[in-house]
Order: sequence, then structure tokens, then C-alpha cells
Amino acid sequence: MSEAILEPDLPIIDPHHHLWDLRPLMGAFPEPLHPFIASIALSPYYTFNEIHADATSGHNVIGTVFMECGAFYNAGASDALKVIGEVEYVNGVAAQSASGLYGSIRLCDAIIGHADLALGSKAGGVLDALMAASPRFKGIRHAAAWDADPDVLGPPFHAPKGLYRDATFREGFAELGKRGLTFDAWLLEPQLDDVLDLARAFSDQPICLDHCGTPLGMGSYHGKLHERFDIWREKIKAIGQCSNVSVKLGGLAMSFAGMPDHGPAAETPSETLAAMWRPYIETCIEAFGPARAMFESNYPVDKWGASYATLWNAFKHLTHGASADEKRALYAGTAARFYGMEHLLP
Repeated sequence: MSEAILEPDLPIIDPHHHLWDLRPLMGAFPEPLHPFIASIALSPYYTFNEIHADATSGHNVIGTVFMECGAFYNAGASDALKVIGEVEYVNGVAAQSASGLYGSIRLCDAIIGHADLALGSKAGGVLDALMAASPRFKGIRHAAAWDADPDVLGPPFHAPKGLYRDATFREGFAELGKRGLTFDAWLLEPQLDDVLDLARAFSDQPICLDHCGTPLGMGSYHGKLHERFDIWREKIKAIGQCSNVSVKLGGLAMSFAGMPDHGPAAETPSETLAAMWRPYIETCIEAFGPARAMFESNYPVDKWGASYATLWNAFKHLTHGASADEKRALYAGTAARFYGMEHLLP
């Protein structure tokens, strides 16, 4: 399905995509594939050529942020330091893009890596090594997604229950602020109180809540999006009151949310997607304001429900009535400020 590109000149910084080569691992997942694994299987190989093709498919994407995904780790390093390999690899991709041979777009102009904050204060040494690996390194994500229903996440993506409340994790978390680094939080809607508590405990630490807080529509939550909407909304409003937290507007085409509830590569029209997502996107923008909200592709995971071009068309349907200043913030300005990419703005 191909759609005409809406507002093709609007500058976009895509603040959340992955790069990986998961082909050697795909056979290790149990059959039938969990829907999240099935979505990954759509693009088990997603590196420079793939993200470049998607990001130049019609919308005016001027730059992107790479988001850690456990890929390209250094097999010869210790468990704590193997994460450096991912940042080293992505820095090479960024350098390839910055050569100008592939146009003016700046892929991976900011890099979000991973460090195990459960190491406590020892995580500081890992953060120092990540900073040394690339001048584009801006911070980390340490996912905390957990649910009592094993069908929600599937293997092997469960973090320890209550990770963001753990004292040793918070000891490691404190190392971010000492270095001026950002933190991306990924957890699920029933866990949102955990990130709220974390944000209040570290009120000076910049935190970005990924994927609208990941509302759930699968496993034991299937068919309950409407039932749980008010619960999600109240938690989002509370988190939005924390001035140190920003939110990413996206991730709703993942299998977790069930919007659409079928895939892979559902290719639902952008207007239909916009109608499904409107209550979530508008709630987040109202709670955080355009200055702390940023649209994201979450690619290639959101390929489950939409092509890259269709995804951004859906967002543009949602902001049809927004002012020029609001659009500048939501599509590029907020991401540029949060991740230190102001040099890309026109």
C-alpha cells in the first residue's frame, strides 16, 4: 500500500529506531513465534541500507536517534563492557551517513546505548567507556518491561520485577546525572507507577518515557484497551507533572498495544491508524505539552502495523490542526533539545 506523503517539507528528527542483525538468533525462538518476535522477524537484518531507505521514503527526515537493542555486542569483552560494541558499530553507521555521500540526512546523529545500572556505582565505569566510544553517545536505555502474564512479553524480554525501584539500580542510575547523560525508560502500562517514582526521586535527571507508556492489548490484556484507558491516562497525567520527563509518541503499532491487533505488516491506512491512536497521542501531548513530546518511528518494530511512510502520515493526520510552532517541537525540536541535536535544525 502506498500513500501520498503529507506535509513532505516538514523537518523530522526520528528519535527512536534500531539497527541489528538478528538472523543468527531467529532459530532460537520457540514456535509459534510470539507476536513481538514475529514483528522482529519482518526485518531481522536492519542496518544502514534499510534505515536509509525507510527514512528517505518521502518524509523530510533530517536526522535520527539510534536506540539500544542489544545488537553488535563485543563478544570478546566482559559482560559489563560488551555493550560498548553496539555504540562503536552505530558510530560507524553515523560516520557513513555524515560523509554526505548518501544525502543530507544524518542517521544516528545521537546514540543511546545500554549499561547495566544494576551494577550500582560500578556502572559509572561502563558509562565512561561508552562516552569514550563515540562523541554521539548521549545516554542509555535500561528497559524494565515485566508482566506476571508470560504471554505478554514472551521470551527472552522480561526484566526483573520492580527494577526501577531497586536500590542498587538507583545507585547506578545516579551515575547518569554525574555525567549529564539522558535516560530512556521502557516499561509497560501496569508498571507506570515505577517510572513515576523514579522520576520523582531523581527530579533533575532527564528521562524519556518510550512508546506512550506502552498500553497493552495482548495476552491477558487482549480486548481491554478501552477498559484500561482511564488507568493509563491518569498515570500519564501524573508522570507529565514531572518536568524532567519527556514522552515519545509512538510504539502503538507494536504487537503489544494491538493497534492494529493483527500483523505482521498489517499496512492499515494512515487515517485508520490515526483514529485508533488519537486518544493516546492527544492525552500524551496534553499531559506533557509539545515541548516535552516527540513523535517516533520505533522502526523496524512498528513495521508490524505500518510502513515507515504510512506511520508518519498517521502522525501528521493527528497534528493537522496544530500550529507551526507545535509541529516544529513535536517533529524535531523536542528531540533535538533532549538529545543535543540542535545543530540539525533548519
